[in-house]
Amino acid sequence: MTDETDVDFDLRRLEAHLGEVLPDLKGGVRHVEKISGGQSNPTYRLGFGDRDVVLRKQPAGELLPSAHAVDREYRVQKALAATDVPVPAMLHFCDDRDVIGTLFYVMEAIDGRVFQDSVLEGVSSEERGAMYASMNDVLAKLHMVDWQAVGLDGFGKPGGYFSRQINRWTRQWQASKTRDIPEIERLIAWLPEHVGEDDETTIVHGDFRLGNLMFHPDEPRVIAILDWELSTLGHPLADLAFNGMLWHATPSMYLGIAGLDREALGIPSLDDYVRRYCRTTGRSDGIAVFHLAFSMFRFAVIFEGIAQRARQGNAAADNAEEVGQLSEAYAKLAWSLVEKG
Repeated sequence: MTDETDVDFDLRRLEAHLGEVLPDLKGGVRHVEKISGGQSNPTYRLGFGDRDVVLRKQPAGELLPSAHAVDREYRVQKALAATDVPVPAMLHFCDDRDVIGTLFYVMEAIDGRVFQDSVLEGVSSEERGAMYASMNDVLAKLHMVDWQAVGLDGFGKPGGYFSRQINRWTRQWQASKTRDIPEIERLIAWLPEHVGEDDETTIVHGDFRLGNLMFHPDEPRVIAILDWELSTLGHPLADLAFNGMLWHATPSMYLGIAGLDREALGIPSLDDYVRRYCRTTGRSDGIAVFHLAFSMFRFAVIFEGIAQRARQGNAAADNAEEVGQLSEAYAKLAWSLVEKG
């Protein structure tokens, strides 16, 4: 039986289109379920006969420039299919907006565990430590992929990542700001003066965190990296720092772990986490205040975009307005790190 309650597009039109491009999907849509947890591109699980697929689409309404790039998500995951980076199998990309009103793509459904909290509720401390290690390892694997060999020329510009990103998210802030946040303005002035070496290039995920990983149903290992909207060619330490923000953020700041008893939980320290990554990738350096401040600045602007979409009525999640308020919290946290040096 099909539940169309949360569907914001013509399901019958989609069904007809997929019947043409993916003839292996037999019997029409018998079930549709909106997958919760994301704040960006609406995602649905569709059941066809004895096979499930996942559809990921742009949100309806006016979009910020370069935002909700489902075409890029599809391309990078398709390119990574032949590597040891775990991604779902890509099945179809549609750039015809007449089908459901937006661009979208379809991928194979994978069954596993997705946690919306960094504490990973319901697992033992031993398993939790192994899951953090697996998160670390798949990030290292991603950064060690030869992006040219897998056909990602033109997916981004080699070198100069931080400088370009600071400019991009400054423009994004100006386009989406709903209030004055002095700390963001200070970061906009401070960050360009502290970029440092910026010529290293790898594939970067752009939103690498526990909530964007799927773990095996029974084992403490990552079986898929999800939500590639912000992926590009860039500096690997940007991903590592973004991943590392959760050690500085409190549980109320989008599921951070600052202030928790990490040792009892089996969660490594940030220093140990960074050292593991550096051993795997052969790096001699780790993340500095600049990398963390940049990541928090970027996250703050992303949250501001969520707040703006909530005001416009185009939010992808029910709690978008509440989550959007975190832009100020992350800007203040970033600036406090800068002041501490």
